Amino acid sequence: MRPCLRIALAFSAGAITLFADNTAVLPFSNASSNIPGATRNPATMDWIGESIAETLRAAFSARGVLVLERDRITEAYRRLQLRERTELTEASILKLGEVVDAEQVVHGTFSFVPAASGSTGSSASASKGSLKIQARVSDRRRLRQSAVFEETGALEDLATLESHLAWRALTVVAPARAPAESEFRSLRTQVPLDALENYIRGLLATSPEQKEKYFAQAARLDPDYSPPAFELGRIRFERKEYREAAQWLEHVGPTENHYREASFFLGIARYQAGDFEAAHKAFQMIAEKVPISPVWNNLGAAESRQNLPQAVETFRKALDQDPSDPDYHFNLGYALFKKGDFTAAADRFRAVLDRDPTDQMATLLLGRCLKKQGLRAATASDARLQALERLKNTYEERVYFQLKSILESPTP
Repeated sequence: MRPCLRIALAFSAGAITLFADNTAVLPFSNASSNIPGATRNPATMDWIGESIAETLRAAFSARGVLVLERDRITEAYRRLQLRERTELTEASILKLGEVVDAEQVVHGTFSFVPAASGSTGSSASASKGSLKIQARVSDRRRLRQSAVFEETGALEDLATLESHLAWRALTVVAPARAPAESEFRSLRTQVPLDALENYIRGLLATSPEQKEKYFAQAARLDPDYSPPAFELGRIRFERKEYREAAQWLEHVGPTENHYREASFFLGIARYQAGDFEAAHKAFQMIAEKVPISPVWNNLGAAESRQNLPQAVETFRKALDQDPSDPDYHFNLGYALFKKGDFTAAADRFRAVLDRDPTDQMATLLLGRCLKKQGLRAATASDARLQALERLKNTYEERVYFQLKSILESPTP
């Protein structure tokens, strides 16, 4: 890694977003009530607007566009006291872009008109109704809007409509990153409407129980659809049900949007289940693509548990990127202590205590280093000094890719 990038990674995400070209995709508003013959309860179809936005975010991210996460968009709506999935003025759209530091904002509307009563019959191919999606891109830097682009079709073809819309939006947001439409379509898998709806309703649900219910239903309807599998894996991970979490996270393949993040949590799940070799493999793969301190730290922990000599240098990479974190000092000190390098280990444990004077284990290990007492495997009292490596559960690759984009962009 370039030295300037290594140094820059120590800065917080908030410090760099002012300089990165971010794209925000807003949930598409439901304009069905404005259409004659539209559904009597338009709010029941609001999930479609979120589905369109999620598809665009995933498509942009897959092509290397720095797109803001859904949670950050939701927080911006809350801060500005705006209702999500309602039509906004251009001034509100630009204000949202300003709040999230997005140079470009993708937004739009959709309208759904259900099939006329009695027209659906019993045919499996009968449509549930027609859908019209309109989108445009607002460029805050150049203070201009793109032309409106529109997709129309049957509700059952929502995934196809979203895919075509995503490609058209990509040609506006980042034309250099947009492949030929045929290539773009070949990379997009078709998702059954019911599976897509349950996944989006899971994202929108407010209770953990409802979220899990919707995600599980989406996964049952389409076992190859990875987004609900990722969410179910995260739910099980938060419960510390690591074996079950790993089973879900394994469903997220290399071409999927959340693959590296899923692999990060899969590595932790494997580690916690005692499969350090599998954990090592997961973290090593991520480190090659996203060499950030939490990944180096967890890779070092997996190496340390296998008594691999490179653990010391791997922990040192995590520490070099973020010297303020006491856990990185502790893990490097612990690896040096296990190796018998008591003087260097003592320096790291002192650094831990400088940052957290209440750390009792660092105090104990510092004392052992000063006495030059290493681990005594046959001593029962030393059992508490085994397996002390500290993992990181936070994975934020955005910081890395934002800085990488800035540092690799041509100099004006």
